[in-house]
Amino acid sequence: MARNGGKRREHKTRSAPREPEAEEPEERKAHPASEWLKSILVAVVLFLFIRTFLLQTFVIISGSMEDDLLIGDFLIANRLAIGSRIPGTSVRIPGYSQPRRGDVMVFEPHHEDEIKHLVKRLIGLPGDTLEMREGTMVVNGAILSEPYLSYTPSMVERRREFEWQRQYLVDEVDRATYDPSLGTWGPLVVPPDHFFMMGDNRDNSLDSRFWGPLASWRLEARVAFIYYSYDRESYRPFPFLREVRWSRIGRFGSPGA
Repeated sequence: MARNGGKRREHKTRSAPREPEAEEPEERKAHPASEWLKSILVAVVLFLFIRTFLLQTFVIISGSMEDDLLIGDFLIANRLAIGSRIPGTSVRIPGYSQPRRGDVMVFEPHHEDEIKHLVKRLIGLPGDTLEMREGTMVVNGAILSEPYLSYTPSMVERRREFEWQRQYLVDEVDRATYDPSLGTWGPLVVPPDHFFMMGDNRDNSLDSRFWGPLASWRLEARVAFIYYSYDRESYRPFPFLREVRWSRIGRFGSPGA
């Protein structure tokens, strides 16, 4: 070991200069108002998509479908089942099923009415021969079983409104002497691409007997189930809280829906 003057020489090495480190730019934080706006827009888009193409809610405000549907029933209707109609057009996106006899349907009426949507039961399919004999429904020559029927005799019969039926009568019917009534009419044939809609409360329903077959493109949705119900005609305060009909919640409004 070499010594210099008895003293140990220490060699110090100079470290190489450090390269400056590149600093990552600080992330710009989004403004809270902007995040809220994005969330609201996404929610609105999802709501409109679901309402237009999947599901929609309705509330029953008349007694034409008693006792299956009561005033104050809140419904979920399945648009996807029969296909959704593109808003403002008669074009329908195909669904996963076809309208069936017995289905309870929501539809847009073709006659002038302040009510935007109606709910009735689909009784006649395109090409069906329909007849009513003293209140008994006959479809294609066979009596139709209708366990859902109820009767509240309160409608004033207006025979002049049945005049449209003459153009759809079968050839065997004498049009000159044809005199239909609320409970006796036909036989008549449902035209192509149309449906015959009737209320369950048969004597208290303005339906296809009065305004004729419904064009298929006017169908909106098939009633799925009742998600809430209360007695809207109750005189008690806050009936939506105190008059809830719990037994009706969850009931299906349409067979096989």
